[in-house]
Amino acid sequence: MIRPRKRYTVHDLRKLKGKRCLSHIHVKSPEEAAAAEMAGVDLMSCSFDSLGSQARFPALVEAAPKSFLSGATPHGLASREEAIRVGFHALELGASSVYCSASPWVIEGMAREGIPVVGHLGLVPRHVTWTNYRAIGKTLEEARELHLKMKDLESAGAYAAEIECVPHQLATWLSGQTSMLLMSLGSGSGCDTQFLFSDDILGDYDERLPRHSKAYRDFSGEYRRLQEERVSAFDEYITDVRNGEFPKLENLIELDPEVLEALKGSPVS
Repeated sequence: MIRPRKRYTVHDLRKLKGKRCLSHIHVKSPEEAAAAEMAGVDLMSCSFDSLGSQARFPALVEAAPKSFLSGATPHGLASREEAIRVGFHALELGASSVYCSASPWVIEGMAREGIPVVGHLGLVPRHVTWTNYRAIGKTLEEARELHLKMKDLESAGAYAAEIECVPHQLATWLSGQTSMLLMSLGSGSGCDTQFLFSDDILGDYDERLPRHSKAYRDFSGEYRRLQEERVSAFDEYITDVRNGEFPKLENLIELDPEVLEALKGSPVS
């Protein structure tokens, strides 16, 4: 189904807070970005955290020109100045906003320069050494700490925060306690956006599907089938070459016999 769409601004998103949950997909290729826009997704995210992904970023913007596209900054920004440079570079390449998992101190520097910044709450994969891969906020102590971290991000000037693997009741309550947009990844439908990676939606991986995800297709299986078809096609080609079955006359370019005979009779100087 192709849905009509409008490219949101941060101003638009803020006005929608609390009114409905927006669809949100992390894409990794121009083909995925184009498909997500055609399907009518509200928001997209993508990587901007390496030279390779930065080089590909304009192609994503071009593939989905009507879409709100947020780019992820590299992990380990050494200073506010570096974060500001990276943030403005992303905006210059067409990003609508910038995701940053750094501290509120770094995010504050970016926000002061008018860069729309998305922070991260709950399970933060880049900082998982401090927590392990698990749900965050199931105890009263962790829930209070999560609330404080959310307020720190809000005070720093982040307009939104990804909230990952937090109990859905807590995430819903937190969403009502902040002016930020909370982007739920495995944290229920009571936040402002429902966020999934394209890999999850398409079933494009060989590992176990995360509990918070849903696969709508089996691309991994399809890729395995295509690889088997590649092997079979190459095997058939090799067999044909060995048996003299390829090329046949219909695959060849003909030369007029008279031209060939004239060539054979011509002296070579």
